[in-house]
Amino acid sequence: MRRRGMRAGMRSVRQVTRMGNKSGSGPFTPLVIVVRNAMGKKEFNQFRGKAISLHSQVIKDFGKNVGVDSKQVQGLIRLAKQNGEKLGFLS
Repeated sequence: MRRRGMRAGMRSVRQVTRMGNKSGSGPFTPLVIVVRNAMGKKEFNQFRGKAISLHSQVIKDFGKNVGVDSKQVQGLIRLAKQNGEKLGFLS
């Protein structure tokens, strides 16, 4: 049984969220670079990790209060990550 739009022998590939600094440009990239250089890379990454964790928790709490399904909450967190990449926060 083949999936629609797939050739025989091909497997579907699921998109995976990866860690790392993918974005190289965005309106906030220069600010992020200046702050990272001022703080030091290790301290900056710890600070950014805490900020991302706090933001994810706020999204989860909001979803819980509104009664949103956990899969939709995870989708919102992925969307926030994509927006952060586009804006240059993950530079």
